[in-house]
Amino acid sequence: MTLSTKFYDGFDGARLALHRMGAGRPVILLHGLFSSAEMNWIKFGQADLLVEAGFECLMPDLRAHGHSEAPHDPDAYPDDVLARDLAALVAHLDLSDFDLCGFSLGARTAVRGVIAGVSPRRLVLGGMGLEGLAGWTARGAFFIDAIDRFETIKHGDPAFNAVSFMKTMKVDRAAVRLLLQTFTDTPPTALATITMPTLVVNGDQDRDNGDPAALTETLPNAVQAVVPGTHMSCVTKPDLGLAIRDFLAA
Repeated sequence: MTLSTKFYDGFDGARLALHRMGAGRPVILLHGLFSSAEMNWIKFGQADLLVEAGFECLMPDLRAHGHSEAPHDPDAYPDDVLARDLAALVAHLDLSDFDLCGFSLGARTAVRGVIAGVSPRRLVLGGMGLEGLAGWTARGAFFIDAIDRFETIKHGDPAFNAVSFMKTMKVDRAAVRLLLQTFTDTPPTALATITMPTLVVNGDQDRDNGDPAALTETLPNAVQAVVPGTHMSCVTKPDLGLAIRDFLAA
C-alpha cells in the first residue's frame, strides 16, 4: 500500500504529521499515548485491512508524538488540545462525511472531539472503558508520576511497562507531561451526546482503561466487540483491524 506523509497546522499552527493510505471512504485513526500512527495502525497491518476494504486511512501523529511537533511552551497545551487539533484536521481536510476511530488516548480524544462538535458517521473506541473517560484524572496522574520517576523505575514497578514503551518510542517526556495536564474527566452524562453508531472494542485481557462493557452500556448507540490480547498486544493482531473494518463497512 502506498503511504504518504504531509504536515498540517494544529489549532494553533503547530506542525502536525498526517499519514495517508488508500482511497475511498475517509476514516481518521487516532493512536494511543506514547505511540504513533506507525506503531498503532501501520506496522501491524491494521490500516492495510481498512484500505483493502475501500477506506482511505487518515492517520495523524498526535501533538508531542511521532513526527509531529512537540512544543515545550505551556501555552501550546490548553485544555482539550488534542480535540482542538482533531477539529483542525477535519477542517483542513474539509471533511463532512467520515468515520472516526481511536485507540486508548486516541479513543479519549475522539470522545472529547465528538462532545465538542466533531460529527463522524460512525465512531470506534478501542482500548477504552468507562473509567478511562470518567476517571481519567487518576490515570493521568499515574503517567505523570512515571515520567517524573523515569530514571529510577525498575522491573516490578507498576509503571515499568509505561517507561519501557516511552524509551522504545523515544518520547519527548517534557512535552508529553504538558500534554497529560490538558485532560479532564468525562462524566457519563456527557456521553449521552454521542449518538452515532459506536463500536467499543478491547482485548480480552485489557482493562487498562476500565470496563468496556460499562462504557458500551452508557453510550446511547453502542455495540461491543472483544478481540484477543492485552492493551499493548491487541494492536499487533489482525483481529482488531477486522473488527473495526466489519463495523465501519456495515
